[in-house]
Amino acid sequence: MLFREAQLTDIPQLSWVRLSVQENRLSDPGRITVQDYTEYLSQRGKCWVCEVAGEVVGFGIADLVGRSIWALFVQPEFAGQGIGKQLHDRMLDWYFGQTTEPVWLRTDPGSRAEEFYRRRGWQDTGRMQGGEIRFEMTVEVWKGKRATHQPVA
Repeated sequence: MLFREAQLTDIPQLSWVRLSVQENRLSDPGRITVQDYTEYLSQRGKCWVCEVAGEVVGFGIADLVGRSIWALFVQPEFAGQGIGKQLHDRMLDWYFGQTTEPVWLRTDPGSRAEEFYRRRGWQDTGRMQGGEIRFEMTVEVWKGKRATHQPVA
């Protein structure tokens, strides 16, 4: 497995990974465009990918402008191999290296992602209008987790 910063040329593979997931699926796959990916990679934040045999199998995008985790997705056949955790940690290390402002994200209730974020110390701050859970992470909680090297399941 190779973890690296994403390039604009990775966008077709990012989109493919995003559309391959079984949970937190897009109701309208055309809702996220190449322009959206381009803006997040080049203006709003930073993206990391995980490659296996030259193929992107997971990615995560931290949005510094919107103070959010815009995306964290792993192809279903690569789930449970620690890819999501490594991408998650890279995003938060980078994000909190830029700012001390809390970061937020949203995910479907009852999903594997919900449990993933809870295990990593994200705090449930309520429901979004569409029913998704809104989570928040503070720099203090993140630094505390990193300092103690808390194991992640």
